[in-house]
Amino acid sequence: MLIAPSLLSADFANLQSDIEMINQSNADWFHLDIMDGVFVPNISFGFPVMAAVQKFAKKPLDVHLMIIDPDRYIQRFRELGATYITVHYEACNHLHRTLQAIRASGAKAGVSLNPHTPVSLLQDILTEADLVLIMSVNPGFGGQKFIPGTYHKVKELKTMILEQGLDTLIEVDGGVDLANAPLLKQAGVDAVVAGNTVFGAANPGEMIRALSMC
Repeated sequence: MLIAPSLLSADFANLQSDIEMINQSNADWFHLDIMDGVFVPNISFGFPVMAAVQKFAKKPLDVHLMIIDPDRYIQRFRELGATYITVHYEACNHLHRTLQAIRASGAKAGVSLNPHTPVSLLQDILTEADLVLIMSVNPGFGGQKFIPGTYHKVKELKTMILEQGLDTLIEVDGGVDLANAPLLKQAGVDAVVAGNTVFGAANPGEMIRALSMC
């Protein structure tokens, strides 16, 4: 699986150091959670931090927009180096248009689902998505417990993707650790986001390596 350490759990007093650690690790992407305090009950960081990350990051930026009205900011996040831009199904009134706008910007288009949102709602939009991000915790805060129902959602989504003959990636975010990562891979997950599991480890680089071996 692809490993995307979440910078939300990094040490912001030593952000460059943590970015360099990820650059030198087995990680595949940088995961950046953008929260507005409206769509989710937390505020993370915005364009200045994105610019700082872009300056030092040597791997693709996987940007997860947990914000309302994401269409307003697609071009700006693309200009700041986003390779993947993922928006929430629940935040988009016109999801088809939004995903097309992301692709038009030159980024890969992703759509995320909250734990209560069924994957069946993506049946008619999968062709427009390069990635589907399944939230395995309620979005807004790190360190939450993994929701076991995620496995079923991943399997159902994988079936939909295969039935349509697509190569859409499945990513899971929330509570990922060495215990559930192998099970997620078996279910059909292509990429996992890991925050506290990585940055709370005694050796973050070794934890990334361990996750990549699952």
